[in-house]
Amino acid sequence: MPRVSTVMDLSRAMGWLPSSQFVISPRAKPKALEAWHDPTYIAALQRVEAAQATLPDDLSRYGIGSVTNPVFPEIFRRPATAAGGSILAGELLADGGVIYNPAGGTHHGMPARANGFCYLNDPVLAMLSLRHHGVRRIAYVDIDAHHCDGVAAGFAGDPDCLMISVHEEGLWPRTGLIDDDAGGNAVNLPVPRGLKDSEMAHIREALILPKVAEFAPDAIVLLCGADAVEDDPLAHLSLSNNAHWDILRGLMALGVPRLLVLGGGGYNPWTVGRMWAGIWGILNGYDPGGPLPRAAEDVLRALTFHGNSRGRNPPEHWFTTLRDAPQEDAGISQAIHHRVSMLARRRLPPRLPPRRGH
Repeated sequence: MPRVSTVMDLSRAMGWLPSSQFVISPRAKPKALEAWHDPTYIAALQRVEAAQATLPDDLSRYGIGSVTNPVFPEIFRRPATAAGGSILAGELLADGGVIYNPAGGTHHGMPARANGFCYLNDPVLAMLSLRHHGVRRIAYVDIDAHHCDGVAAGFAGDPDCLMISVHEEGLWPRTGLIDDDAGGNAVNLPVPRGLKDSEMAHIREALILPKVAEFAPDAIVLLCGADAVEDDPLAHLSLSNNAHWDILRGLMALGVPRLLVLGGGGYNPWTVGRMWAGIWGILNGYDPGGPLPRAAEDVLRALTFHGNSRGRNPPEHWFTTLRDAPQEDAGISQAIHHRVSMLARRRLPPRLPPRRGH
């Protein structure tokens, strides 16, 4: 479905995306991808793309050709281009700044295996690129509905990387349990179905922002998956896009000198496009809450989706504003309060002395 193109079209229709702020992602070369991925796996993706067919052991060995990792015409070029943008971001952020790569966020990819529609793992490659360009301490915050199992595989036990993941309990890949600290540097918060904005606000203020501030990172990587929003057909959370935007605003207010925002999941084109375009607006100081100009309405009215009943009968506000109505609740559930309190007390790994050369 059109996701990144919708974000770009909406941002341009809003007057938020001048050419001076737009960089075309380069396609990452195999050598750059091999910073984390196995060379034989990269070669297999290129071979499958060229032949548009798999060998008998590609599924069992690499996960290529399954229902969730299908063969398609750009099976190497598309993820390699998204990864190229994230790798480039690590270079461009060496001296500070903010970069948004909505095509990024493929956090399930494994070193030698496609996983959950993710053929490469651009968040891992982005953080390795930041490290290559002299950035030491990285806070990775993931608010996609699914746990970031691939990123956890890449950075488990790394005392200079804080990983925070808020994800739906019991949802595939069913990793990221609350007692899983990934060797000491991960904060995993599985949340029950139906999570509301008020509960996410508590998570933001009592857990995410204090932990990131305590960690004192040199860079923040925020994966802002839109599948945690109400009306996504795969997840079962009940957030409005205000919850994600408020987490972004909170992280920006910490004053960390480098911020990379990535896309992630999201399977309703209206909720994805509106939320991710709003992220770009917030990063540039615009208010995403007002009525849309006609050109932006036209972008949204041209979309189609039949993945659920709401997609077949979209409400009018999906066409007229980027901002959802808040999804508030009477209070914070006992389960959320208990889990957040427990994780807030968990100590972060000790800060190591600077490495020679940094």
